[in-house]
Amino acid sequence: MRVAVAVEGAPDQAVAKRLCETLGHEAGPIHPCRGKGDLDSRLPGFNAAAQFGPWLVLRDLDNDADCPAMLARSLLPKPSSRMRFRIVVRGIEAWLLGDPEAFADYFSVGERLIARNPEELASPKAEILKLLTNSRSREIREDMLPREGSGAKVGPAFPSRLAHFASSAWRIHHAARACPSLARCLARLQAI
Repeated sequence: MRVAVAVEGAPDQAVAKRLCETLGHEAGPIHPCRGKGDLDSRLPGFNAAAQFGPWLVLRDLDNDADCPAMLARSLLPKPSSRMRFRIVVRGIEAWLLGDPEAFADYFSVGERLIARNPEELASPKAEILKLLTNSRSREIREDMLPREGSGAKVGPAFPSRLAHFASSAWRIHHAARACPSLARCLARLQAI
């Protein structure tokens, strides 16, 4: 089954594609948005399109509400029957950290340093940046960490490296054991 996808950015796009493929679906077309504000404003249109075919929309919870269900109801009170609007707790980076063995191997960091409950982290992205400062790979540190004095929050290849990890090394079912919102997303997507 072909599932249309809307996401906040590049790593989310790779995650959504892997989710669909894992369940035997084809992801596409994919609508990358310019952050959650852009996604939120386009959500009614995506929901209208879901009347004609299945959709998966991933949106980070961040600190926008106390719980995912509350945020989902406030942003999309009446989802179409073929809409799978899923809130990622707290950010897509938490889902990627949910597979600590693969994450540690790919990014050359110590597995024991990775939080076992990534959805409880206040900022999974900040946690990844902290982990990367200890990466044994100079190339990863240079690509993914912000350059001193640049004013950037992340390095130039941060999104693309996370996207490559998501599409090549991340094990979804391992991560779903550590990330309840991912497990719920898989269940809802499977039921489409």
